[in-house]
Amino acid sequence: MGLRSKLFKGDPALEACLVDNSAHINEGATGDHVSKIHSALFALDNLSVSTDDLQTCRYGQSTVAAVLAFKRKRKIINYTYENEVDNIVGKMTIAALDEEMLRKEQQPRLLPDPSTYGMKVS
Repeated sequence: MGLRSKLFKGDPALEACLVDNSAHINEGATGDHVSKIHSALFALDNLSVSTDDLQTCRYGQSTVAAVLAFKRKRKIINYTYENEVDNIVGKMTIAALDEEMLRKEQQPRLLPDPSTYGMKVS
C-alpha cells in the first residue's frame, strides 16, 4: 500500500522512499518532496526549519535537526542495524509521517464562534 495522506500521496520521491532503501531522503536533497517533509514536521510537531531550507526546498542542517526531533520523540530506530535515531527519512519515518498526517487531515476543523468576533448569530 502506498502513501495515503493528501500531503504525500502520489509524490514519486516519497512513494519510492516508502518501498526502496536506495530512495531514502538524506541531507542535501532538494525538491518539492523535501518541502512536503518540512510541512509535515511543522504541522505535526510545530518543528520549524530555517528560512534558507524552506526557500530552497533543501534538506539542510535545520531539517536534519527537525527530523531527528521527530524520530527521537517516536523512537523511530531500525534496531536491526542501528542503536540510535539517524537523520534519514526512510521507510519507517515516511510511514510515520504519512500516518500522522492522514490522521491530522481527517480531524474535523473547528470553526471559531462567530460571536467572538462581534457577529450576531441568529
